[in-house]
Amino acid sequence: MEKAMLIQLIGSAIAISVLVGLSALAGIARPTPPLDATSLSALLAQEFPDHRPMASWISADGRAALARDGDTALVLWRRGDGYVARDLDWAAVATAPSLRGRRILKTADGRPALAVADDVWPPKELAA
Repeated sequence: MEKAMLIQLIGSAIAISVLVGLSALAGIARPTPPLDATSLSALLAQEFPDHRPMASWISADGRAALARDGDTALVLWRRGDGYVARDLDWAAVATAPSLRGRRILKTADGRPALAVADDVWPPKELAA
């Protein structure tokens, strides 16, 4: 093998290794802290600026939240390193099926699972 070809091969191998390393680092999700009242109100204001929720509820694991604005349920759930926001009919949320201590909601693009600490559904904060 000629010296020039060997240098080109080593250079290509190093470049590919650097690209593989960068793509591996880019795929690491940043840690997302659980929702609290402050972060929930900020997310609701950002995602649903036209709604004024009467009450809100955060799931037991902090990975999802509900807010109620009349007959509309504002739903937030963690997906990857961010949150997905959808609005649903309150009746669909109130009758959501249970599976192993979680309530499963059906949306067009996902099935968020809301962790419920007790068996009371819908949450008393939102039932009114």
